[in-house]
Amino acid sequence: FIAFKIPDFYPPYNVFTLVLVAKDVNILFDELEAVSSPCKDDDSLLHPGNLTSTSDDASRLEAGGETVPERNKSNVLYFRDGKCRIDYILVYRKSNPQTEKREVFERNIRAEGLQMEKESSLINSDIIFVKLHAPWEVLGRYAEQMNVRMPFRRKIYYLPRRYKFMSRIDKQISRFRRWLPKKPMRLDKETLPDLEENDCYTAPFSQQRIHHFIIHNKETFFNNATRSRIVHHILQRIKYEEGKTRLVSLNRLLTNGSYEAAFPLHEGSYRSKNSIRTHGAENHRHLLYECWASWGVWYKYQPLDLVRRYFGEKIGLYFAWLGWYTGMLFPAAFIGLFVFLYGVTTLDHSQVSKEVCQATDIIMCPVCDKYCPFMRLSDSCVYAKVTHLFDNGATVFFAVFMAVWATVFLEFWKRRRAVIAYDWDLIDWEEEEEEIRPQFEAKYSKKERMNPISGKPEPYQAFTDKCSRLIVSICVVIAAVFGIVIYRVVTVSTFAAFKWALIRNNSQVATTGTAVCINFCIIMLLNVVSELQWLPRTESEWENSFTLKMFLFQFVNLNSSTFYIAFFLGRFTGHPGAYLRLINRWRLEECHPSGCLIDLCMQMGIIMVLKQTWNNFMELGYPLIQNWWTRRKVRQEHGPERKISFPQWEKDYNLQPMNAYGLFDEYLEMILQFGFTTIFVAAFPLAPLLALLNNIIEIRLDAYKFVTQWRRPLASRAKDIGIWYGILEGIGILSVITNAFVIAITSDFIPRLVYAYKYGPCAGQGEAGQKCMVGYVNASLSVFRISDFENRSEPESDGSEFSGTPLKYCRYRDYRDPPHSLVPYGYTLQFWHVLAARLAFIIVFEHLVFCIKHLISYLIPDLPKDLRDRMRREKYLIQEMMYEAELERLQKERKERKKNGKAHHNEWP
Repeated sequence: FIAFKIPDFYPPYNVFTLVLVAKDVNILFDELEAVSSPCKDDDSLLHPGNLTSTSDDASRLEAGGETVPERNKSNVLYFRDGKCRIDYILVYRKSNPQTEKREVFERNIRAEGLQMEKESSLINSDIIFVKLHAPWEVLGRYAEQMNVRMPFRRKIYYLPRRYKFMSRIDKQISRFRRWLPKKPMRLDKETLPDLEENDCYTAPFSQQRIHHFIIHNKETFFNNATRSRIVHHILQRIKYEEGKTRLVSLNRLLTNGSYEAAFPLHEGSYRSKNSIRTHGAENHRHLLYECWASWGVWYKYQPLDLVRRYFGEKIGLYFAWLGWYTGMLFPAAFIGLFVFLYGVTTLDHSQVSKEVCQATDIIMCPVCDKYCPFMRLSDSCVYAKVTHLFDNGATVFFAVFMAVWATVFLEFWKRRRAVIAYDWDLIDWEEEEEEIRPQFEAKYSKKERMNPISGKPEPYQAFTDKCSRLIVSICVVIAAVFGIVIYRVVTVSTFAAFKWALIRNNSQVATTGTAVCINFCIIMLLNVVSELQWLPRTESEWENSFTLKMFLFQFVNLNSSTFYIAFFLGRFTGHPGAYLRLINRWRLEECHPSGCLIDLCMQMGIIMVLKQTWNNFMELGYPLIQNWWTRRKVRQEHGPERKISFPQWEKDYNLQPMNAYGLFDEYLEMILQFGFTTIFVAAFPLAPLLALLNNIIEIRLDAYKFVTQWRRPLASRAKDIGIWYGILEGIGILSVITNAFVIAITSDFIPRLVYAYKYGPCAGQGEAGQKCMVGYVNASLSVFRISDFENRSEPESDGSEFSGTPLKYCRYRDYRDPPHSLVPYGYTLQFWHVLAARLAFIIVFEHLVFCIKHLISYLIPDLPKDLRDRMRREKYLIQEMMYEAELERLQKERKERKKNGKAHHNEWP
């Protein structure tokens, strides 16, 4: 039994008793390599109520020959001596034949000054964990090489001069705010730790100017994420074969199987028996789980500073962008819901829907060959009403709003990113020269060229190889779309002759629904295949050319069928008696009598819901199943009754590694969703609402996955979201064009407008109300003589079930002359008026929206004015502080020399 007292400044804990039970569960290798330099456990960012002892108590116990408590070693993740913090973990198997490379690599690790300790797994003695620790000297030397910015002075905040009138107004507003409830979305400041570096000026670390930096404790000066990043930087530059300059980097050893895994450790368990409100957080992982990854805080803001501190700037920027995108979806979702509700409230007053529902005497021509029957136009009543919900008078306004919204979203994100980059010291950060990815080197090692920067030969991929892969992939997607088109034209006839009346009477809806589901399966399959086609050369190329290629492929794969339905379905079918056919065999599919917009809505709704559901399952469900299976195997091997307390490195090893593509899949999912939300939003106003609901879940799913289901990823830096911003701008431009075409071509907005002003009861009066739409349905339908049907198109039924006698005429959607005119089935004058109006609308809409977008971009500066002033003032203060600190140091040296009698006459200052 070991009993020791907690200092009085840790109330209410006065005495803490700990029972140590010795168990020989770990096998220690290379004990002589273990280090004895002290590494204190003093993390000022955690609540003090969770510490078992202070660093002074730990030192006192060591000095007295006593053992450091087991809790201190396991929770704070130290070596077996309880002093040296574990900064990185390597995992290998003893049975692996790559022993020589591993020995050379580990010998060079020690030569770099890193300290090492090995332990075997509790469940498999073949698995060996290599624990690495970087002493202060190594951290300082490499932090200077990597230009790691560290705090050196507290920030000085100042208030600009304000007029008395504005001060009085602020006082009145502050009094009024006291009566308002506190903002429920903000996190409790008492729960979050005080992140010191956010309140300090920072500068690149320098050992010569070490006295300028704020160093309370050398062991906690570099946080865990920074220590792991420095160790990883060292490992990437260590040789594993003597005499060969190119055989370096840990990544190559992971690729050839010398090591199974390499990762930094999580900071302990994410769960605690005690409440975080009463006992505080056990560690930063526990704090992130309670304040970020828990479902109970779904409505709260994200603790981005803590995310950045634990996972690094790159992951922090992703969650900052995702949170900003989700917040900006609120107004878009509200307006989209308003447009939908406007369609609901005006449904009973829609003259077009009324005429369709009351058109029991209008008989429509069959929509397919032979098996499709004649049908009353009134049978499309439900579809006409559903179409009105999405295609109504507010649709054009919503399309303009979404185009402006996309621009505002991107412009204000630039301002938000600038603030984050300033707060996180990313303004002057530049990427380092990167190593070639081992997968790329293994595939293209036979072809080499000279690197213009380093002057060394390196493998490369020929331009023709890159282009051929992209062209082949796009051709595969086009072939898949062509297959879906053939499926639709063939299946509609099959469903029309189906035995079940439900499917037979709704053959077009059944065709569209099954085609969308098959298209979804093809999309997901081709996405998996596409990830195996391209290998990026380096990580930066992963973020640029590789990202662009993959996005283009998956964007075309996801939206190709949607483009077909929006702009080609029913546009080139010909007319009854002269249908256009595919390969002179299959008749092209026609739109529903109520229009093609209902097919587009079904395509977008089904794909969006299915894809987001599938992605969420794969992101969280797959790691959960994998981790459950691992725990199940452990229980089967050791028995369910025996509870094993695993060390943290073994717990993390049993978790799933982060996706091999990094944040690529996370960004890609959201960017494709952004495309769905903006490109065809005129046809589906509920898309922003579905995206908002998904993203609220997505943030917590991703947070839960990062904190609980994945190993801790290496903290890496980035100053922005990279090439994804350019892709977002491209989608914003494309959305203006596609929405203009959807409104002008896919919807009936332009034909209704032309009829109201030119051909309806209000023609020439300048009105376009519902009373002006009387007779629109009859004017939009042409007449066909049934005897003019082709032999292969002639329906089996003669239509006698409608009037008791065979039908002579049927109607179809088009603007064509009747069969008894001088030019049978020729285009009418109304067709050319509608076509001219459609083209004019596209030109006016695009120019108007693009002018608004450019005006907004011009009016919104990239940097907020207060941030620009803060940056200038900080630059000035840093120069002054560095000068004063240097002057103070020189004065102290001068005084010391005077005391020692070594003063010089020509001395400055």
